[in-house]
Amino acid sequence: MNIHEYQAKEVLRSFGAVTLAGKVANTPDDAVAIAKELGGSVWVVKAQIHAGGRGKGGGVKVAKSIDEVREHANNILGMNLVTHQTGPEGKEVQKVLIEEGCNIKKEYYVAALVDRAVDRVVMMASSEGGMDIEEVAEKTPEKIHKVVIDPAVGLAPFQARQLAFKIGLQGKAVNKAVKSFLSLYNAFVETDCSLAEINPLVETGDGEIVTLDAKMNFDSNALYRHPNILEYRDLTEEDPAEVEASKYDLAFIKLDGNIGCLVNGAGLAMATMDIIKLHGGNPANFLDVGGGANKEKVTEAFKIILKDPNVKGILVNIFGGIMKCDVIAEGVIAASKEIGLNVPLVVRLEGTNVEQGKKLLAESGLNITPADDLTDAAQKIVGATGGK
Repeated sequence: MNIHEYQAKEVLRSFGAVTLAGKVANTPDDAVAIAKELGGSVWVVKAQIHAGGRGKGGGVKVAKSIDEVREHANNILGMNLVTHQTGPEGKEVQKVLIEEGCNIKKEYYVAALVDRAVDRVVMMASSEGGMDIEEVAEKTPEKIHKVVIDPAVGLAPFQARQLAFKIGLQGKAVNKAVKSFLSLYNAFVETDCSLAEINPLVETGDGEIVTLDAKMNFDSNALYRHPNILEYRDLTEEDPAEVEASKYDLAFIKLDGNIGCLVNGAGLAMATMDIIKLHGGNPANFLDVGGGANKEKVTEAFKIILKDPNVKGILVNIFGGIMKCDVIAEGVIAASKEIGLNVPLVVRLEGTNVEQGKKLLAESGLNITPADDLTDAAQKIVGATGGK
């Protein structure tokens, strides 16, 4: 689960991070009122969407008067902000963060994440913080330094100091950066993050170390332990089909193809998408109904797939272990009748009660194409949808 910048800063502040004063506005009038409340002569108006690259996309503006605060808020609110992370479709901005200005001396980058190559949490930092960190990682990776953290010990102060020295911090700023690194790591662990990033972390003209922007992603499987974090969920930032799928405990991710996939098991679902691509098709989604799906769950899965107007056919690929093939067949038949399925449907069943499942499909009277194996299934659905 992702959250907004202002929410990430709230979380990090609770672990000791230093941030600037600011509040969220939903209208230009709110933005003006917040700027007046903050005082000063410089403010920043920042679009709040679940994507990076907002500055390059025109979603971050500096205002040097109250009139400019209103102007920027008016222009950003409601805009369709396109960044390298949103894709060409962009995201509509529904709120902006109004924050006091900052005298920036130097920008840095710091992040905590899980490095699966070493099975550890890693903290990495760079002296090249700001909007072009992806370019730094690609062209000058030697400028990104990292430490591997022992889970039994946690981030040690000496490791945090190593990072601070490597990115060029000096004097009192080192100890302040160490405090910031430790707070970031503690927030990462205590809230079950998958990513906690500060970009930029800045050294100000008066020697303070400030979290100027922050991003946090959380392990959705651990959210039951963090009801306070779950309250940050913004459904308007998520794909409506994915939100609907989560209500039925379906693992669903929308893609841009035209072949809907209904599979049990994440590994089998990925293999199904791969073989569709291999035979010239494009999957419209990743959908894992799980090992304990029932008829109702399969029906809802069909409904979600068919809400995508790009779907021209559906491939059902089930290996019945815990799940029984006859139960899946009943769900497929019920969904087809309830929805009035009018696109090609290819079904491959294997495993527990497979013969009963195939018999139910054959006797259903519906236009369902059976497949003997995964290759056969992929070839049939790609052919039926106009691929190879």
